[in-house]
Amino acid sequence: MSETKDVLILAIESSCDETAASVVKNGREVLSNVIASQIDLHTLYGGVVPEIASRKHIEKINQVIQEALDKAGVMLSDITAIAVTYGPGLVGALLVGVSAAKAISFATGIPLIGVHHIEGHISANFIENKELEPPFICLVASGGHSHLVVVKDYGEYEIVGRTRDDAAGEAFDKVARAIGLGYPGGPKIDKLAKEGNPDAIHFPRAKVGESEYDFSFSGLKSAVLNYLNGCQMKGEDICKADVAASFQKAVIEVLVEHSLHAVKEFGYDKFAIAGGVASNSSLRAAFEEACSRQGVTFYHPSPVYCTDNAAMIGVAGYYEYIKGVRSGYDLNAVPNLKLGER
Repeated sequence: MSETKDVLILAIESSCDETAASVVKNGREVLSNVIASQIDLHTLYGGVVPEIASRKHIEKINQVIQEALDKAGVMLSDITAIAVTYGPGLVGALLVGVSAAKAISFATGIPLIGVHHIEGHISANFIENKELEPPFICLVASGGHSHLVVVKDYGEYEIVGRTRDDAAGEAFDKVARAIGLGYPGGPKIDKLAKEGNPDAIHFPRAKVGESEYDFSFSGLKSAVLNYLNGCQMKGEDICKADVAASFQKAVIEVLVEHSLHAVKEFGYDKFAIAGGVASNSSLRAAFEEACSRQGVTFYHPSPVYCTDNAAMIGVAGYYEYIKGVRSGYDLNAVPNLKLGER
């Protein structure tokens, strides 16, 4: 009986400001994970500048792909399929990755698979948690998204909660800018909050009336800005660490409460987090404690797999590949792609 051939996925991710490529074996083993970050460049502008991001992707994409192949010790002829993020994200940035993947596929005949960026984030949990299998509930919290998702099966999702305004990561970035921490805001607030008192200032926790699982962070962000303005007008000193800690506590309490409520109501005993905000140390600790209290197994990727990377796209691409999903050469960037759409 012949051995089953390994499935090697070459994955490409360029949805925002990271040019990334990876080779993933059989959906769970990362052979290489190369990320060229543009953070230093965009820090000058206080956030991601889409046109600059696109140009940098063009400069980096070929060398990042080659480096991923070299580090994995494979050649293009060994690759089973090419997976690429085609949405959601910045349209110009997405187009660079999609064009590169289509060009390689066209030149080599290797099958092409378009992958949803959020599906990639969720799939990051499979890399280090070999025992994790659907169904489970996953909170995807990043700069652009705050989704509470029921993962029914590989590639099968139901969004039960979403943000009505700002995403959690977006709120972190805006508050960080307001207190003078700069970009990117998430890691800087996480670090500064450790020096502050999370109970020093009470900021609001928003509830969305008709949907118990939805989030809203716009009011919280405004409350922080109003607090800072009020202090400045009265000439009072502002303790940045207290503001960071109190703001972070307000975000975390809402994320934990809604997520664990969903886990209980849907009757699951597995919960995972994903996305850039999932690398926040206080958030991870809060979920660790809350899940332990409820007897729920808690899963999370290492920080390197929380932020944008291609390994997660390779994992998602593998499960799409074995289901028979293939994309044509008409695959295009879809900046507002909804989860579950193809």
